[in-house]
This record gives sequence, structure tokens and C-alpha cells, in this order.
Amino acid sequence: MSRQDSATRISPASLSLARTGLWWGLLGVAAFSFTVPFTRVAVGGLSPLFVGSARAVVAALLAATALALTRQPLPTGAQWVRLAVVAGGIVVGFPLLTSYALTTASAGHSAVVIALLPAATAAMAVVRGKERPPRSFWIMAAVGALAAVVFASLQGGGFGQLHHSDLLLFCAVAAAAIGYAEGGLLSRELGSWQTVSWALVLSSPLMITLTVVSTLHQPPSATPIEWAAFAYLAAVSMFLGFFAWYRGLAIGPMAQVSQVQLVQPVLGISWAAVLLREELTWPTVLGGVAVIVCAAIAVRIRLDPPARAVAVTPELERCAAPSRAGERRPGWEERRTGGGTRD
Repeated sequence: MSRQDSATRISPASLSLARTGLWWGLLGVAAFSFTVPFTRVAVGGLSPLFVGSARAVVAALLAATALALTRQPLPTGAQWVRLAVVAGGIVVGFPLLTSYALTTASAGHSAVVIALLPAATAAMAVVRGKERPPRSFWIMAAVGALAAVVFASLQGGGFGQLHHSDLLLFCAVAAAAIGYAEGGLLSRELGSWQTVSWALVLSSPLMITLTVVSTLHQPPSATPIEWAAFAYLAAVSMFLGFFAWYRGLAIGPMAQVSQVQLVQPVLGISWAAVLLREELTWPTVLGGVAVIVCAAIAVRIRLDPPARAVAVTPELERCAAPSRAGERRPGWEERRTGGGTRD
């Protein structure tokens, strides 16, 4: 097969990489699926500001330890700026906004509203990663997002009567989408766990300050269960879960992997019912089923052989392989018919 043929046909290696990215993404989503119900538990005894900031401080300590033990090289100047964008989205924006929203919103309701995140991440992937999903993909992503918006509106009392918690959740989705897309790109250069670790370290001065302020204003006093929920948020939701999630986004395509997040509402609703004894209403169940179906169709659309196929390069294959300590990942390439090389 000629070099040109390899750029116009789907190879088994490229399909294998796509599936690898999906599986890594699914593992990350499974870890994140406990975030909403455990945040709901934590804010029952701890202030939202403490939960949103202190969990980042704990995660930053874990990140700094991992970076020091493995002697990771410092990011470059431009990478620090991009890390600030990642930190603003996933370390500051999403945790704080969801913590405040969950003081009044139920975990099940919040889980379905956050189902807007896959469509938002896919949109950011197009803007930053220059990916070009087919029109059918966007149709299914839009249908999934619409299902989440309709659900939130109806649960809030009708269109135009969204609760303030829904507005906080929508802002959280926007912040996370920006952080996910930028972090997915940066993971191709720094590595998946290195990216989230540097973002946590970079934001630690701000989060330490907010933690001190929240502690002085309302000294933390919680039950062992509430502290256990907080520990999960700090160690897994804020740190370990991103190891798998950013690896999946780095392998990509990000627009495709982002749709795996649509299983998160179903998992979140299930955990809320089991752990918090929240009632499963028909609107909640139907909303979760609708977005899950859209995710399945959207992912399958991207897995079908497209008209412009991706050729697997050695750089992309190394991105899918387990990283070694201290290894810096070069930018990966995608060759598309008539499209040249994209970084």
C-alpha cells in the first residue's frame, strides 16, 4: 500500500487507537460519575467554598509530590499560559460552581444538566483542535444537549423559569469544556497526569487563599461520611480521574471521546438513588436515557470509516502507549486527504 493510500483508508491501527481513546475516556467518566452525589454529601456539612477550594489544595499536594518524585521537567512559558486556562476551567471554575449549585439542586437533576458538557467539549475541540466531525455527529450532539436543557427547564417549573442553581451548572459546564479541550491538547505535549498536576500546582496559591478564607468564615465541621466524600473529591475527582480522562482526550479525536461523558448522567443518577436515596422520577429517567442514546449514536458515527480518514503516525501511537516518567510528548499529527498535516 502506498503512502497516499494509507492516508485515505482507515487502518486497523487507527481504529484501535480510536477505541483506546474511548476506553480511557470511559474510565475517567466512571471516576467522575461519583463527583455530583459526593459533592452533594460533602456540602451537607462543609461550606461550598471549602469543598470547592480545599479539595484542590489536597489534590495539589498529591500532584506536587508526584511531580517531584518523578522529576518532571518544567513546562515552557507558553505552556504555563495554557495551563492557566486548564486550571481556570477544571480546578477553579467547575468545582466551585458545582459546589454552590448543589447546595440547593439535587444530585440527579444536576447530573442531567451537566450532560451538556459533551456537546460543549466537542465544540471547543473544533475551535482549539481543528477537528471536523461530520454533520450527523453534530446533529446527535445537539439533540443530546437539547434533551438536557429541556429537562432542566421542566424541572425548574417551565421554560424561562430555570433556577439559579441551573445557571451555575451551565457556567460550570462552559468552564469545564474549555479546560477539557485545552487540557486534551496539552496532554499530547506534557502527558495526561502531568497536565492536571501542573494545573493544580499553578492554581494552588489561589485555592489555598480561598480555603483559609472559608475556614475563618465557617470552620469545617462534618461527619465521617461527609469527610469521606470530600476525600474522594480531592483524590479522585480532582486528581486521579484526570489521568484516564486526559489520556483519552489526548489520543482522541476529542470530539468523539467527549461524547462518552453522556453516560455520566445515567451513572450519576444511579449513584444518587443508591447512596442518597433520591427518588427516580420519570422525567429524570427519560432525560438520562435520551442523552445516553444520543451519546451511543454519536460515538458510533465517529467510529464508522469517514470519507477523510486519519493515518496513524508514530507520534500518535506513542500517545496511546503508557507514558514513562519524565517523558515529554511531542505534538501528534493527523493526515487527512487534501488536508495536509495538523498539529
